[in-house]
Amino acid sequence: MTWLVWRQHRNQAYFAAAALAAFAVLLLVTGHQIASQYQSAVTACVASQTCGDLANVLSLGSPVLTLLVTLTVAVPALLGVFWGGPLVARELETGTNQFAWTQGISRSRWLTVKIGWVMLAAAAWGGAVSALVTWWSGPENALKHQNFQPGQFDIQGIVPVGYVLFAVALGVTAGTLLRRTLPALAVTLGLFALLRIVVAEFLRPRYMTAITTAYNLLHPVTPRGSFWQLASGTLGPGGKVQSFLGIGSAKIELREQFSAHLNQVIVDRVPPACSAYLHGVSPLPAVACLTRQGYRGFLTYQPASRYWAFQSIETGIFVFLAVALIAVAAIAVRRRDA
Repeated sequence: MTWLVWRQHRNQAYFAAAALAAFAVLLLVTGHQIASQYQSAVTACVASQTCGDLANVLSLGSPVLTLLVTLTVAVPALLGVFWGGPLVARELETGTNQFAWTQGISRSRWLTVKIGWVMLAAAAWGGAVSALVTWWSGPENALKHQNFQPGQFDIQGIVPVGYVLFAVALGVTAGTLLRRTLPALAVTLGLFALLRIVVAEFLRPRYMTAITTAYNLLHPVTPRGSFWQLASGTLGPGGKVQSFLGIGSAKIELREQFSAHLNQVIVDRVPPACSAYLHGVSPLPAVACLTRQGYRGFLTYQPASRYWAFQSIETGIFVFLAVALIAVAAIAVRRRDA
C-alpha cells in the first residue's frame, strides 16, 4: 500500500521537493546577507549611540523578497487544496477505491496509509518552510519586534505546521463527504480561510487576558520586546475612554504622535481649560494641560513573553480540529456502501 501511495503521488513529491529546495537556497543566501547587514548596522549604531532610531533608518531585504516570504501564509491552504482535496475524492470519483478494497486491503488500512503518508509529508514540508522563514526573519524581528504581530505570527514558529495538518485534513474530509474533487477544493479553500480569520480576529487575542497599562500622556509606555498591541487611547478623569484624543503606538516619537492626533481633535470635547492650547505650534502644552486635568493614556497588549504560549495554544487548536476531521473521514469511508 505504501508503494502504491508513492506511485500515485511521486510527481507531487518531486515538484514539492524542487520548490522547497529553490526556496531554501534563496532564503539561505539572502538571509546571510541580511544578518550581516544587521550586525554591521548594530555595531555602527552602538559606537555612535544612535540605536534608538535604527528601526526607522535601516531597511533589511528587498520588497519583492519580503513579499515572497509574506506569501508563505498561503502554503497551508495550497497543500490542503492540492494534496488533501483530491486524496480521497479522486479515488471515489473514479471508482478506483473499489479496486483497492477487493485486493485484500481493508478500508481502514487504505485510508490510514494514504492519509498518514500525505499528512506526514505535508507537515514536514510546511515545517521546513516555517523554519526557513523564522530564521530568515530573525534580524527583522530583532529590529522591529514584529514576530508577535498578525501576519508575522502566522508564518513563523510552529503554528504553520498546525495550519498544514488542519488544511490537509479538511481537504480529505471534504473530498470524502462530497465525493467530487472540484467541489472539495472550493470547500476546503473557503472553510480554511474562514476559520483562519475567525481564529486570528476573535480567538487569538483572548487566549490569555491582555495587560492594560495606564500612563502619563507626557511619558508614553513601550513594553519590552515584541509585544502585541491590541488597543490604545486616552482615559478621562473618571476612567472613561475618550474619543477626542487617541494615543497611537508608544514607539512613535512624542511630538509626531501628539501632532497627528491633535490635528483631529473635536474641539467641543476638549476641557475648556485646554482649548486655548489646541492651535499652538507645539502640541506639548495641550498634552500637559490634559494631564493636569486628569487625563491618562492607556495601552492594552499581550507581552512578548507569551509568544510561545500563544503559538502552542493555536497549534493545539488546529491539530485537534485536524484529528476530529480525520475521524469524520474515517467514519464516512468505513460506512460507505457498507
